[in-house]
Amino acid sequence: MGDVGLLDVVDEKLGDGLETLLCAHHSRRLRKLGWDVTSGDGWWTPHRPVRTGNRVEVLVDGHEVLPAIAEAITSAERFVHIAGWCTSPDFRLTREEGSPTLRDLLASVATRVPVRLLLWAGPPVPMFQPTRKRVLAHQAEFTRDSAVSCVIDARERTLHCHHEKIVVVDDEVAFVGGMDLTAIEGDRHDTSRHPARDPIGWHDLGTRLRGPVVADVADHFRSRWQEIAGEELPEPSVPEPAGTSSAQLVRTIPERTYDFAAKGEFSLLDSYLRALRSAERLVYLENQFLWSPEVTEVLIEKLANPPHPDFRVVLVLPRKPSNGADTTRGQLGRLLDADDGGRRLVAGTLTSHDGGTSCSVYVHAKLAIVDDRWLSLGSANLNEHSLFNDTEVNVVTDDAAVARDTRLRLWSEHLQRPVEDVSGPAHEVVDGLWREVLESDGEHRVTALPGVSRRAGRLQGPLRGLLVDG
Repeated sequence: MGDVGLLDVVDEKLGDGLETLLCAHHSRRLRKLGWDVTSGDGWWTPHRPVRTGNRVEVLVDGHEVLPAIAEAITSAERFVHIAGWCTSPDFRLTREEGSPTLRDLLASVATRVPVRLLLWAGPPVPMFQPTRKRVLAHQAEFTRDSAVSCVIDARERTLHCHHEKIVVVDDEVAFVGGMDLTAIEGDRHDTSRHPARDPIGWHDLGTRLRGPVVADVADHFRSRWQEIAGEELPEPSVPEPAGTSSAQLVRTIPERTYDFAAKGEFSLLDSYLRALRSAERLVYLENQFLWSPEVTEVLIEKLANPPHPDFRVVLVLPRKPSNGADTTRGQLGRLLDADDGGRRLVAGTLTSHDGGTSCSVYVHAKLAIVDDRWLSLGSANLNEHSLFNDTEVNVVTDDAAVARDTRLRLWSEHLQRPVEDVSGPAHEVVDGLWREVLESDGEHRVTALPGVSRRAGRLQGPLRGLLVDG
């Protein structure tokens, strides 16, 4: 036992040192580029415009996200623009009998309006999906016997990617979220019931946007497209107000990737840190990863020195992420240490049950809600890749009604209770329902995240960050 204790101590010290080194490295990098994300008050990052008069709809799981995208594309009258990490021609946006593949849908729409599709090229060496060979095959299939314009973007930062997922139709409606239009790594078609099935269930989120913020999504696509495709596009038209929500589009763009952002943009990181630093009562995160030391340091400080007696942190993460499971669990161990028995933190994952069958539901969502007054949703994971080195897009709103309604819908889904049962004070629901479910042995949708550990995996995140972050 003594040896194990010593290893724990050594591991913790090494982890602390590496994380300090990584944060210092990131700070130096941002300072050289003229970015300061270490201070600043208020919800909004000053680096991006805040748009008023928007309608922000949060779409939950594939059965809401995918048909909404299909409807918008089908109804296009001027153009369709899509950019994503991976977009597969054989993917179907709906499971209705006779529904077309994405390739056939886009080809049909392209007979009457321009359709532009911007794909990440894939890694330079075939270490993971989608490989460059596969992306080239996708490009060939999308353009076969069709007027679809499909361009491959290989300007990624080394060992990183273009990870954003956006759709813009007619400068009138835009979709920003975490849903890839592909079946690679899992079946995106799932419902809030998450029935046990093979392949693995898939929990994801998206937004449908209307109003002036749509122009910011459109302009982001336009900027990337013009540099990669060499085709000039007109400036987006700004839609008329469509709702009452203020919204802000925030981005990660690594430096030296595009001429339109030569020094990069890190408004997404700035936005996250501002909101988390301001948290007083509740931080609710759904994410595929939780590696970022910048993020976890803020949460650790909040747990160690709660801003309010009712302060709680609720995390929903995958049981086994596609990579970095030990890193995430190591960071969870640090958060539990900071909580120090205060029972302010709960961490769960999603599981499906069907009689005698149980299987994981993959948490691919990228959502943050703070104090039911601030919501961020998009493509960004809470790791160095998304916050510093991949291209990412999130939409942020301070519409309290949207934030609270989204949280209640998700807690109702995960805890399998009516919305009325989860609509009380957040700390009471956490201390009661969340803990009751996580600490019981029954077949529940949300279950305690297994294997939380402070040890060896703790080192992987900082090491990975230092190795792949220039």
